Amino acid sequence: MKQHTPPRGLWAQRSARAATGLALLTMLQACGKPADLAVAEGDASPSTLALNAQVAQSLPLSQRQDFEDAQRGLIAKPTGKLLAADGTVLNDFDAYGFLAGAAPATANPSLWRHAQLNANIGLYKVMDGVYQLRGFDIANLTLIEGKTGWIVVDTLTSRESAAAAMAFAEKHLGKKPVSALIFTHAHVDHFGGALGVISAQEVAQRKVPVVAPAGFMEEATSENVLVGTGMGRRSVYQFGRDLPRSARGNLDTGLGKDVVYGAVGVIAPNWLIDQASQPLQLDGVDFVFHNVPDAECPAELTFSIPSKKLYNGAENLSHTMHNLLPIRGAKVRDALRWANYMDQALEQTQDTEVFIASHHWPIWGNARGQELITKHRDVYKYTHDQTVRLINAGYTPREIAEMVKLPASLADYFGARGYYGDLRHNVKAVYQFYMGFYDGNPANLNPLPPTESAKRYLALMGGADKAVAAAQAAYDKGDYRWAAELLNHAVLGDPSSPAAKTLLAQTYEQMGYAAEAATWRNAYLTGAQELRQGPPATGVSKAAVIDLLLQTPTERLLEAMAASLDGAAAAGKDLSINLVLTDQKESYVLWLENAVLHFKRGTAPDANATLTLTKPIFVKMIAGTAGVKDTLLSDALQVKGSTIDLVRFFGLLDKASGVFPVVTR
Repeated sequence: MKQHTPPRGLWAQRSARAATGLALLTMLQACGKPADLAVAEGDASPSTLALNAQVAQSLPLSQRQDFEDAQRGLIAKPTGKLLAADGTVLNDFDAYGFLAGAAPATANPSLWRHAQLNANIGLYKVMDGVYQLRGFDIANLTLIEGKTGWIVVDTLTSRESAAAAMAFAEKHLGKKPVSALIFTHAHVDHFGGALGVISAQEVAQRKVPVVAPAGFMEEATSENVLVGTGMGRRSVYQFGRDLPRSARGNLDTGLGKDVVYGAVGVIAPNWLIDQASQPLQLDGVDFVFHNVPDAECPAELTFSIPSKKLYNGAENLSHTMHNLLPIRGAKVRDALRWANYMDQALEQTQDTEVFIASHHWPIWGNARGQELITKHRDVYKYTHDQTVRLINAGYTPREIAEMVKLPASLADYFGARGYYGDLRHNVKAVYQFYMGFYDGNPANLNPLPPTESAKRYLALMGGADKAVAAAQAAYDKGDYRWAAELLNHAVLGDPSSPAAKTLLAQTYEQMGYAAEAATWRNAYLTGAQELRQGPPATGVSKAAVIDLLLQTPTERLLEAMAASLDGAAAAGKDLSINLVLTDQKESYVLWLENAVLHFKRGTAPDANATLTLTKPIFVKMIAGTAGVKDTLLSDALQVKGSTIDLVRFFGLLDKASGVFPVVTR
């Protein structure tokens, strides 16, 4: 594939073009003409061009060290497409070929540079005995050579991407067995492809070590089961799943290129890291693992290999400011603990010469690696401390987000800029961590729902047309945040107004073009897409996570069932069901009481019905993928008691499609 590194001369061309944009904006405003009035759909407005020009002028975008690091050690690049079994394209290795040259008008130049760095897809030699596969998925798959085979660190999101990465490595490095697995943390892009690397049966037969942080299985299954549908829908916004790969669409995710939405599974670890420092030998290689929970992930580890002077910072350390609360949703993260882990990492890496992580490219040299850790430590500590200071001064989250600015020593460091996280969002996360969602103003204690509030605002403004006119004036001045706020009321309060939807889509488009965070860009542009085309036809497939659900403790599945009960429909109902999972030798009684679904181990002799089946069939039922052969025609499923009551019971459970609207209602 062609290298996506910008020729030096093009930086000057871009700066000249940006300066022209600034001059044009100034001239139009001086003439009293609306600057953005005649912008065609999909084009960047002069206001957006001016914003991006300011970014280009404020940063040393011609810095080359990151490009040298990102390209160092290249062995081979993949081409073509990664396909699912049904022919669906899961990853197009050539999709980001447009990322050559200077930033276009429709991209923040800092994000464009970062996207170019992440576009260095391929198999790389980090050092003797250590290799990385980057760009096969959003995360890195790292191979460490042991005495008998590969120690595989992180297995990407899906079976398909992991299998493709391993096959590519075998083609260029030769065939070796997998001698150990290491899951650095419990986010799906680091374990979901485990079954594409090795089967659970082979792990058991060969006694292959599977190393993970304490609490791994609980966190890996809880996040993706209990709120998996809602989080999956919002992940489409965060990662820009449905956006075209183009200068006007998806450039990057901030952490890497695409998330591969394929088949997700997991292999249960057989060795847990639960100590602050825990030595362990794997296939003849001596590791020192560090348990670092409740920062980037509730269950996470980092490690070093002293003999190689190598440190893996997992996802606590990346070439971006990270999220303290992802826009897809997750448990809010502890900025202070994260900073403290970085401080510990400085001590742990005194002799380290090579720094790798779960995302992005390595760093070589102790001083540069320690600088990266130091900057990350201080970004999270500064964000934490300044937010807390302003909380105690009585400011609210939206106010604090406008007030906290990083000092130049941190803001100018590319490795900690907000490509995946964002300072304004992280400030609000710190506020939420300590204070919750309520900002202390009684007006916000019990506000109207957005749609009802929007209707009243429109009535006050004189209707959607008046709101659109005011928003157009704001848009023409480049005041996109205010335009979006007005238009959001117009769209929610009067869904029949095509003008509101059209202008809001254009506004989101400009906000996306100016965003430095890939997550914000993807969210804005996906919002614009949804306003024009409607919600997606398909959500994140439950069928894709069957292998993960099979490894999920039954109690977690039953908790998810309870959370899908339609409480209003269940009011006054008195039903109980015995659930017997024959292959697991587990029995539960499920009953309704006060419109709440409860469960406990055992059976009830007076239950309305008893459902006896295997866990695989039960998982297919709750995932909505069970067919007639799995149910009516299966010898592994039996019903005793009232079939009608059993149907009534399961009929009270919502089956969320995962394609609900986000920017309209």
